[in-house]
Amino acid sequence: MKPTIDYKIPKKILTPTSGFLYGYTHSLNPYAGCSFACSYCYVRQSPVGLFRKQEWGTWVDVKQESHDKLSREIKNLRKRDKPVTIFMSLSTDPYQPVEYKELITRALLEAMAENPPDFLFVQTRSPLVTRDIDLFHKLREKLRISITVETDDDDVRKRFTPQAPPIQARLKAISQLKEANLPVQVAVAPVLPFSNEFPKILSSLVSRIVVDDYSGDGSQGKRSERLNIRELYKTEELDTWYGKNTYQLAVEKLKQSLSSDQILISQEGFMPY
Repeated sequence: MKPTIDYKIPKKILTPTSGFLYGYTHSLNPYAGCSFACSYCYVRQSPVGLFRKQEWGTWVDVKQESHDKLSREIKNLRKRDKPVTIFMSLSTDPYQPVEYKELITRALLEAMAENPPDFLFVQTRSPLVTRDIDLFHKLREKLRISITVETDDDDVRKRFTPQAPPIQARLKAISQLKEANLPVQVAVAPVLPFSNEFPKILSSLVSRIVVDDYSGDGSQGKRSERLNIRELYKTEELDTWYGKNTYQLAVEKLKQSLSSDQILISQEGFMPY
């Protein structure tokens, strides 16, 4: 089912950050809402997800006039000698399907290529990210692209995130970003059940991985508990992957093909350095 698309002009496009993203000055969300509708998405339990009174994944707001607004806001911050470190995106995927048509994320990248921030972190799970390689090159020295790949098992992906892009398409996108000499990492976040081959697959693609479990939902796992995610693990095969020690289980498996300094945990893997 296609989401309902609305068009809105926000007062501001940059949002001051705090908490989990303490290392950034601002978050940048090209859209409100996300049609990937991941079952575990903590935004379902955040104000933007709850106050709308519509099921998460069924609506998307397109933020118009974003290019000009971002340009002005960055210039105003520069006039006051303020640092500008940006996390894109905190509560939506900047490359969800609506981006194919609306090009809001691309417009924002164009604005940042003209007025570069001190650092830009791009978080997505969509292969569409490769479309903007030309703009990423202009920001390359102040950039990190992070691609979510929670598992290498597409059946697991379909169980937890049926509307998200297939795993193989994401791995191909990572390979393309690497070939373009862009700084890219994999976010195994949240950890989902994966095969013994997964560490080897990732080590052939990237040298930097961030691992997180549901405690990284901004509330130490409480939002995820309210989403009743545990029910999706109700099989003997999957049950061992749910709990407070999940990320440790994942790290030990990843160490079979990656060194300890290549594996970052939770917040440290999303910081601007």
